Amino acid sequence: MRSSLAWRLRWRVVSSSTAVPGQSPIAEAAPLSLCAREPRVPADRLVAEMVPPPRFDSVRFETYVPDPNQPSQREAVRVLSEFAGGLGGAHATGAARRKWFGRKAPVAPAGPRGVYLDGGYGVGKTHLLASLWHATPAAPSLKAFGTFVELTNLVGALGFQQTVQTLSGHRLLCIDEFELDDPGDTVLVSSLLGRLVEAGVALAATSNTLPGKLGEGRFASADFLREIQGLSSHFRPLRIDGEDYRHRGLPEAPSPFSDEQVTRAAYATPDAALDDFPGLLDHLARVHPSRYGAMTDGISAVCLTGVEPVPDQSTALRLVVLADRLYDREVPVLASGLPFDRLFSDEMLNGGYRKKYFRAISRLTALARDAKGLVAQ
Repeated sequence: MRSSLAWRLRWRVVSSSTAVPGQSPIAEAAPLSLCAREPRVPADRLVAEMVPPPRFDSVRFETYVPDPNQPSQREAVRVLSEFAGGLGGAHATGAARRKWFGRKAPVAPAGPRGVYLDGGYGVGKTHLLASLWHATPAAPSLKAFGTFVELTNLVGALGFQQTVQTLSGHRLLCIDEFELDDPGDTVLVSSLLGRLVEAGVALAATSNTLPGKLGEGRFASADFLREIQGLSSHFRPLRIDGEDYRHRGLPEAPSPFSDEQVTRAAYATPDAALDDFPGLLDHLARVHPSRYGAMTDGISAVCLTGVEPVPDQSTALRLVVLADRLYDREVPVLASGLPFDRLFSDEMLNGGYRKKYFRAISRLTALARDAKGLVAQ
């Protein structure tokens, strides 16, 4: 629920005929609220939106700036450019693969059928993955791009067989932020990728973990490890070293603002959303993560009051997904309360999902820097 401070501010400023010198006027209309949104996303939209997010619409290999001190970055551009060029031949799937007189379809080539970009936070893996998608000589309808969570959500919406049928006609499937949160997802994705490789689909993925070590620190069952080994056989690992470009040579993220500053900015910014942070965390539990992107449709900025430590791991993982969707859409985040690097407990940051939490901190910090200009100086 929106804090009473917001309503007091609105009444005081809107009803006053005297403008405050040096401050932007506050719009009479109340801000939007993420907590008021529970979108329903049809399955066909999930498929149609499997393209690079708006932040990566215009990226290309030529716009990637390798760190001169990290030769692996330049090598990654070379390898991926060659990989994209090799995807320009005819794609034999379905009926096109069947021969006259009932001859069998050709067997998929042996060896890895994809590339796997491994590296730390902010070294440009998603930039490179999106560049590969853009560089692959195929129509957009024959290429798919989504996060690991979006891929599992697609299977949940369409069903396994329909997902296989839908994606089997593609030339390339790009999977960003490859993570395995439970054995069920592991078996699901392993089976799906195996079927797609058999159909001739090329794969590309990014993660902060080598494919042979996905799930490390979370599960240790023999079945899980066998699935991991099956997944890694589909990929050629490509290591990308470097520091987080989002903070390379940039000032430190701004400190949190006051509740009043955040509220004023929300009223002064068209199409901004204003929410109480604990209330937003509660709301995320009522909305499936596959709809978090749709929940931010038309939002120009997210203003949060009362940021505090995330209480548990389930809530933390939902917040990670929201942070990813906000970052993809370049939505600035203005907040009061604790700084974003204190969202997650030491236990969380040292646990099996630590890489997700550090990614969320990195991305929210970048969005907080983008939001700094929303506050009247």
